[in-house]
Amino acid sequence: MTTLGGHLTGLVQSPGGPRPTHSARGLNWLRAGVLGANDGIVSIAATVVGVAGASTSTRTIALAGGAALVAGALSMAAGEYVSVSSQRDAERVAAAEGRPIGGADDEEAFTNPWHAALASFVAFTLGGLVPLLVVLAPWSVAARVPVTVAAVVAALVALGWSSARFTGAATGRVVLRNVVGGSVAMAVTFGIGALVGVAV
Repeated sequence: MTTLGGHLTGLVQSPGGPRPTHSARGLNWLRAGVLGANDGIVSIAATVVGVAGASTSTRTIALAGGAALVAGALSMAAGEYVSVSSQRDAERVAAAEGRPIGGADDEEAFTNPWHAALASFVAFTLGGLVPLLVVLAPWSVAARVPVTVAAVVAALVALGWSSARFTGAATGRVVLRNVVGGSVAMAVTFGIGALVGVAV
């Protein structure tokens, strides 16, 4: 998911006035962390809500959610490593040719793919644990999905607000985009799960 990506690079000035200036390394961690957490929350929530729509078995939901959490965290980390490695190669070539990208004119300034991969892995895991732990709590069958959705929406609001505060982006827009995107994903997967459950 890349819902917040546009706000996490090149943030120095905006029409509304000066914004915080962050180093390339700091933005590297922030981008990977925010996107990882956002993906973790939404994808795991969509998975467990979808499974809950098809089955009331806590064990089934736990297995599906746990597998999605591990696979998703590893996939995000690997993808982030490849992406940032390519970016770092481009920065090195540009610096060698005397045209550094974003001030990356020495080895210390280059983005670090391992940092991005680690941030993405940890953030995805922590984000994904929110819906997984909530859905596995001892709720009634009727309350399980609504409570999980409420927890996910709260987590998306908090994540969007934190990101907007750090980057200087419009808080309302970022939060709304997070919540709408996550809600649509959960609604679609729950609907599919419910249809599958009825068919079975």
